[in-house]
Amino acid sequence: MVTELRQGTGAADGSRRSSVEAGGALVYSYFGHKGRRGMILTFPEVVSESEHREILGMVAAAEFVDGRETASPLLAGSKDNQQIRRDAAQVQAVTEILLGALRRNSAFCSAVYPKQLHSLLVSRYREGMRYGPHVDRALMGEATLWRTDLSVTLFLNEPDQYAGGELALESGSGAFMVKLPARALVCYPTGQLHQVRPVTRGERLAVVAWIQSHVRETAAREVLRDLARTLEILRPQGGQSDAYDLVNKTHMNLLRRWSEP
Repeated sequence: MVTELRQGTGAADGSRRSSVEAGGALVYSYFGHKGRRGMILTFPEVVSESEHREILGMVAAAEFVDGRETASPLLAGSKDNQQIRRDAAQVQAVTEILLGALRRNSAFCSAVYPKQLHSLLVSRYREGMRYGPHVDRALMGEATLWRTDLSVTLFLNEPDQYAGGELALESGSGAFMVKLPARALVCYPTGQLHQVRPVTRGERLAVVAWIQSHVRETAAREVLRDLARTLEILRPQGGQSDAYDLVNKTHMNLLRRWSEP
């Protein structure tokens, strides 16, 4: 079975449930894989229009190399894409833009509790290119190793500019495919088996990066996000109240218990 996810929509069946928050600003869904549940988060318009134009300008001027440069020997045969050289100035500039955009996105911060954005890549898939099923490494980095709790993909071009190229997250009941508008971002647990399906027309451009969270466990982040959402719901009902204070106390104490410096 295949389930598609596009910004502002979600699908629910057996192992999944979906919800739209804050007027469509956040869509989340759950899927089962070998008895485990994971949380997919999508965020529209993460970077501004001017930031998007700046990124596209840098991409157009950059030198791309074989994407297998960053693949393990085991995965080299299934990875067929291109990426900007990791030591290129454009990669650092894109990292700074995305980092600033995520820092100002309160919905992202309250769901992810990011500690470090790292190992950013700018990838390009042309017709016939793909990246077969794989799980990303648990630790990434050069001088410093960072844990990969969450993976993020920022889409740089519109879905109608290419055919295929979906990010397919494998679940116990089939593939969960993600293809979002330009400037939208998807975030999901890094331990999930996933692939980029073959591009059959056009060109797919995306920024890919990983996050080490202050809160390691997916289930703990889910609880904290639900409590943060509950505080948002309680706040319009006249400001502080006994209910608000108790939920806030629980939220802060659980964050203190689960967070890692």
